[in-house]
Amino acid sequence: MRVGAAALAGGIFGVLGTLCFLLAFGTDYWLLASDNCRPTLTEEKDTNGTEVKGVVTIAPPSLTLHHEGFFWRCVFQADPAAHAVLATLFTNQPESKVCIHGYLFPLPVALGQVPHPSYDATAVFRGFWTLLIILGVVLALTGGFLLLCGVPFLSHKLYRLGGAFLLAAACLFLFVVLLYVLWMELVDVKRYVLQERGESCPDAQVSVLYGWSFMVAAAGVPLELLSGMLFMLVGCVLRARK
Repeated sequence: MRVGAAALAGGIFGVLGTLCFLLAFGTDYWLLASDNCRPTLTEEKDTNGTEVKGVVTIAPPSLTLHHEGFFWRCVFQADPAAHAVLATLFTNQPESKVCIHGYLFPLPVALGQVPHPSYDATAVFRGFWTLLIILGVVLALTGGFLLLCGVPFLSHKLYRLGGAFLLAAACLFLFVVLLYVLWMELVDVKRYVLQERGESCPDAQVSVLYGWSFMVAAAGVPLELLSGMLFMLVGCVLRARK
């Protein structure tokens, strides 16, 4: 009875942890950022078609919002009074949003010249992030499949192996979260958010937040760790009974 209760608890924690990993992997809200960069527009011709130098118009005030994940990095304009978290909810997505592929996120994705002279030094870092998040999802799904094959207590080896896969997935996602925190704290995220626009907005104010995809991934790590340890324990108990 105790083994069954431990297996049930491990299964619940494992399902919740794996769902957290899948949600974090499949959503594009690891980074939430906003900036007020609106470059000035220079008018080169007047109404008669002749060139006019030095005539500058300033775009109306607005807020540029960013949200990014493994698959996409998206940018759109919002009201200056909007909060980044509320404005990036699914129900508030504008039709004018522009998204590009962001498979190498969270470290900068080059726009234009490749390798980008400003971001080339981070290529290895972002490569590790990409590899770890994919392996973490694969290991979590594989561990869950092995545990399903072990029900009801047919093989202690499957329980131990499935638990080991879940523990490995939790460790990989822990590294993913730590790499992301290091990037947020050590890299010039403001420069990354503005990218090429930064040259025309040297004094732009940039606000950077940890997104809810990051929060979900962090919440899944202890759930997956606990699930893996419980199934390893169940496997050891079943082995001792034989």
